[in-house]
Amino acid sequence: MSAAAPTADHDHGHDDHHHDDHHPNFLQKYFFSTDHKTIGIQYGLVSLIFLLIGFCLMMVMRWSIAYPHEPLPEWMSFFFSEDWKARWLQDGMVKGETYNMFGAMHGTIMVFLGVVPLGFAAFGNYVTPLQIGAIDMAFPKLNMMSFWLYFVGGLLMLASFFLNTGAAQSGWTNYSPLAGIQQSGAPNQWMTGQTWWLLAMVFLISSSLLGSVNFITTIINLRAKGLTWMRLPFFVWAMLVTGFLLLLAFPPLEAAALMQLSDRVFGSSFFMPSGLVTGNGALEVAGSGSPLLYQHLFWFLGHPEVYVLLLPAIACVAEIIPCNTRKPLWGYRPMVWSVLILGFLSFIVWAHHMYLTGMGPVISTFFQTTTVLISIPSVILLTSLIISMWGGSIRFTVPMLWATAFIPMFGIGGLTGLPLAFNLVGLHLHDTYYVIGHFHYVVAPGILFGLFAGVYHWYPKVTGRYMNNLLGHLHFWPSLIFINLLFFPMLIQGMAGFHRRWYNGGDAYLAQASESANVFGNTVEQYLPLNILMSNAAFWLALAQLPFIINVFFAWRRGKKVENDNPWNATTLEWATPTPPGHGNFTFEPSVYRGPYEYSRPDSEEDYMPQWHEPSQSEPSPAPVEKESDATVA
Repeated sequence: MSAAAPTADHDHGHDDHHHDDHHPNFLQKYFFSTDHKTIGIQYGLVSLIFLLIGFCLMMVMRWSIAYPHEPLPEWMSFFFSEDWKARWLQDGMVKGETYNMFGAMHGTIMVFLGVVPLGFAAFGNYVTPLQIGAIDMAFPKLNMMSFWLYFVGGLLMLASFFLNTGAAQSGWTNYSPLAGIQQSGAPNQWMTGQTWWLLAMVFLISSSLLGSVNFITTIINLRAKGLTWMRLPFFVWAMLVTGFLLLLAFPPLEAAALMQLSDRVFGSSFFMPSGLVTGNGALEVAGSGSPLLYQHLFWFLGHPEVYVLLLPAIACVAEIIPCNTRKPLWGYRPMVWSVLILGFLSFIVWAHHMYLTGMGPVISTFFQTTTVLISIPSVILLTSLIISMWGGSIRFTVPMLWATAFIPMFGIGGLTGLPLAFNLVGLHLHDTYYVIGHFHYVVAPGILFGLFAGVYHWYPKVTGRYMNNLLGHLHFWPSLIFINLLFFPMLIQGMAGFHRRWYNGGDAYLAQASESANVFGNTVEQYLPLNILMSNAAFWLALAQLPFIINVFFAWRRGKKVENDNPWNATTLEWATPTPPGHGNFTFEPSVYRGPYEYSRPDSEEDYMPQWHEPSQSEPSPAPVEKESDATVA
């Protein structure tokens, strides 16, 4: 496909960047590429595979919760070897320790190996350099190294399932001292799932740190001529803030992983307290460590991590809504300031995850206050997206369906989180299914809906072909229905007191439910049927993903070809490149003359005015690029 031609005042073309002689061999092109686009695709495909694996683990857990007395069906257990089944299943049924293993690895895989790499690394790598007019990331080899560290960390996580000890079993948070003594009876602590979890996390965190440095440097230094700060697409702002969150929040967790690793294999006591007694007797611990310190280090990463998950999804939606309403993004400047404030506040709310640790009223009041405050920039972001649709000429393309569904789904996730901000409520709801329902409304129908919107939106640019609309609708509508049937009942069960780690779904309480004094047993009996509803919804949700999987690979070869390089008639710089973009991205030296969302301007014959088009005589002259405060803003 031909790209937009250089405009008159460009006295040199992109050929001057000497990228046309780039002829990599097979390994250099597909395995060890330093091209940001190839790396973005690698991240995207691998992270989608990990999301599928994490989803499969969840389905095994949901079967155990809904049908605790029935063996796993063959279609769920065929990929387990007979030796593995004999070790980890009891008469074909899921055991408690197996449920703990799957729960720990489900959370770890979905967050650290699925959503973060898909949102930040895949979309960020592919789209960010294109949107700022760069030919690549600032450090291409560092970019390649970041992907391979991530890949090795993921392989370590998966390989830990096949150790004699099995994978990690101490929850995705891996709290000490439980994580310090779990699988401690193994003859070689280096060959345990808990240890491999820590080693894998070191690889994954190192990958994220390299990526964050690369993104920050690229966005600050490699912007095209005229692309001032307030002309940046909101997507780029979100990636910049996400990069800083990763850079500042991940090192404490890496330090915690290394210290916990030392506790396990070298006998130190960073997190292991003295005087600890287990079922096997008292533990001999040299010195006295602090389990509470591990929680602080983990959650200092854990809450900024929520926005590492969230911001790329909001970034995708913020690009798709203006394009499909043919209106400028409403409140662009407030949205930019909101995302900056949100990034700052995310570092001072972490201890609302730790109300049960016994903090006093002064400290809990501080974290209650900051947690409520952080909802303000989130509300500004959602409100701006909603108002951006008001009065627009909306095109309900498949990307727009996912983008519009993102708003109420994330709204439910955010609103259900507000009660958890308060100490009194948190003490009651902590570790119940209410917390699971809240968090999953943010991550699954919230964040993943935004990322699916991004896949459908940029797929034509990546491949030169459209995804199939019918398969897109068959993916969207069942997903919207069944994902709500899966997670909304969790809020009801959580308020009734259902614990998040009952591998039998509360079935053990039924034997005493008939006793009038056993009030909680009667409550469990009342809400236990919701387990079957949610588990069946999970199975149907899995089937709803088949059209997407078929669509991704079918459209790659057989999809309808795009008519031009800008099939959505969008305004940002990535649509000025050839389709798909070649090595070096642009065929001309891009310059930016206006803000990122110039739609339906009265002085334009068309309903959009791309950033790279030179001003016409009827258009007001752009402000001087040296004065960023005066730059034209959509």
